[in-house]
Amino acid sequence: MLLVERSTCDEVLRLKTPNERTTTDSKEIAGMENKANGSMDTKSPMENGQLPDPADWAVTDVVNYFKAAGFEEQASAFQDQEIDGKSLLLMTRNDVLTGLSIKLGPALKIYEYHVKPLQTQHLKNNTS
Repeated sequence: MLLVERSTCDEVLRLKTPNERTTTDSKEIAGMENKANGSMDTKSPMENGQLPDPADWAVTDVVNYFKAAGFEEQASAFQDQEIDGKSLLLMTRNDVLTGLSIKLGPALKIYEYHVKPLQTQHLKNNTS
């Protein structure tokens, strides 16, 4: 199972494998605050790194990412539609707004604050 953290310096969530977890992980998760705009923040900064490449995520990693991001109800839509990391990176705004059958407000936040930045970061990391 992967754990998601948010970095306050670069505003990127990071998944940690069980081997990377520290004793502060539960405190960091407990310190996560779901903001009104659907993004998240933690009270303690992330120590290092970025998210693993979303192209390598399994469906459960995508689901866990969105659950940790505060979209507990909507995360099941990614499970139901079998959206893995590669599929997530291919999603358009319209796919998120209509293809997942979730309410418009959360769908907009999911796309703008999560899917789109993950796609941008993936392209940035894989074009150099």
